[in-house]
Amino acid sequence: MEELRVIISGGGTGGHIFPAIAIANAIRELRPEAKILFVGAQGRMEMQRVPDAGYDIVGLPVAGFDRKRLWRNVGVLFKLARSQWKAWRVIRRFRPQVAVGVGGYASGPTLKMAGMMGIPTLIQEQNSYAGVTNKLLARKARKICVAYEGMEKFFPADKIVLTGNPVRQNLAAQQPRKEEALRTYDLMPGKKTILVLGGSLGARTLNNTLLAGLETVGQHPEIQFIWQTGKHYFREVIRAVDDFAPLHNLRLEEFIKDMATAYSAADLIVSRAGAGSISEFCLLRKPVVLVPSPNVAEDHQTKNALALVDKQAAIYVKDGEAEETLLNTAIDTVTDDAKLAALSENIGKLALPHSALVIAREVLSLAEEKEKGQNKKKA
Repeated sequence: MEELRVIISGGGTGGHIFPAIAIANAIRELRPEAKILFVGAQGRMEMQRVPDAGYDIVGLPVAGFDRKRLWRNVGVLFKLARSQWKAWRVIRRFRPQVAVGVGGYASGPTLKMAGMMGIPTLIQEQNSYAGVTNKLLARKARKICVAYEGMEKFFPADKIVLTGNPVRQNLAAQQPRKEEALRTYDLMPGKKTILVLGGSLGARTLNNTLLAGLETVGQHPEIQFIWQTGKHYFREVIRAVDDFAPLHNLRLEEFIKDMATAYSAADLIVSRAGAGSISEFCLLRKPVVLVPSPNVAEDHQTKNALALVDKQAAIYVKDGEAEETLLNTAIDTVTDDAKLAALSENIGKLALPHSALVIAREVLSLAEEKEKGQNKKKA
């Protein structure tokens, strides 16, 4: 086969970027000589994270639609047209055999142009409820890699491959023993530990819940908390905790880079319901209380959470009820060993390991089909 060339497009959040990089790494594992080019959105986090991972990236001037202030979308449409033109030029110059879309602003114009130019496309749909862009792109896509069963209600059944979501590389292999992980955070072995995650940017609801519940945290010295606040909220939270009282069972983190250690320390996780995070919890068999963000397209985080709740694999707390019920729910759960064991067993059954490699093999299969088609035309 001739030199393999693949475009991977998407980003905007860690939930899109981590799977994209994992797929690229898996392609390189199977075909070390492969040329891989990322296409992202200018000004979004992929423009830094992708080069940090060792890959080239091109940025499109694309932006999301403003669903509340429709008059602002005139500029968005202009940016979309410019992005499609730039994507066409990038594809023409790079000459990929396959284009992969992982979600995010850039994947729409990139995969649309690839499909129009006769490049086979593959979509990676991470959520249990497909977004508008992927439903449109699915018409021309050759393969649609999904993480949940029952996606036939959104996509043609003959295109669907159940792969799961790729997670951060070697997450399970890099996990230290729990005692070592607790020492990293200067926490006590033998005490139950709750890890609170609001995503890479933090979550105001989770932060407000913990701030309102500092007295409750102090009343439970037998339970330890690791609290990732997010960059935007860190100083506000530090001031509030300092003003309250010394809390020896609480560790504050702006952003956790070493998630393997944080996961190992935790008996229970409190988290938003992003698809990538859920896949990590499944792989590591971590009991979790999910608080879906209401500020996402098609309310897909709630649907992600309920897909687990239906299988008794997670606990669900509504965002609007979090300040009243979340902390007590988490404390009641982490002190119930039977409940923790049941959650761990049930969420582990949903894990789909080696997702990135499965998707990479689908990419290679499409590239080989394209090459065979070209050879037939030449003959």
